[in-house]
Amino acid sequence: MRVPDLVLFMENTPPVFDELFIRNFADLVKWRRDVRRFRPDPVPESLFTALINLASFSPSVGYSQPWRFMRIQDASRRSAIRNNFFACNKAALDAYEGERARLYAGLKLAGLDTAPEHLAVFCDMETTVGHALGRRTMPEMREYSAVIACHTLWLASRAHGLGMGWISILDPIEVNKALAVPSAWKFIAYLCMGYPEEQHTDPELRRHGWEHYRQPEILIR
Repeated sequence: MRVPDLVLFMENTPPVFDELFIRNFADLVKWRRDVRRFRPDPVPESLFTALINLASFSPSVGYSQPWRFMRIQDASRRSAIRNNFFACNKAALDAYEGERARLYAGLKLAGLDTAPEHLAVFCDMETTVGHALGRRTMPEMREYSAVIACHTLWLASRAHGLGMGWISILDPIEVNKALAVPSAWKFIAYLCMGYPEEQHTDPELRRHGWEHYRQPEILIR
């Protein structure tokens, strides 16, 4: 889907982010969850487009904007992604043993069947936009830029009451084949989007005993 041009209105006076905004932003970050259970209600077209536009304001190395969004609506392509997931998920389960295998088998790891919106995100590895600024020493900054766009979309979606799930249990080569993307596009993310069936402040993987929160450590040199 082509993203419509967005008219920018620049102001000389920067906005003031007051204490209420700061508290609300902290809540937004904490309540952003990896959603796997969606209601079937459709996402309004205008909202979907607005969210993609907002995500495109994300920072990118050399202002290259290397992310490429692909909205997946074709049933056969969705089915190919679903089959890809099940194959990779079975292989992942077979790699675990004992209690860890039991825990893994009980996790819901995808919302492919119920999410109204499927979105694949790629990084254009051959884009000339930005004239390679910042990429000669760290070329992976292209992919990092695309990842930041995904995170911006995640937060923006949550602010509008939507949930998003990032499915990483996929074979990228098979994804590229199923979606018939240009050879220069590197697969970054497959995202499910829609209104969540339930909402929790704690991550599902913590709630079901897979992992626990760890306090950040700051190293000083």
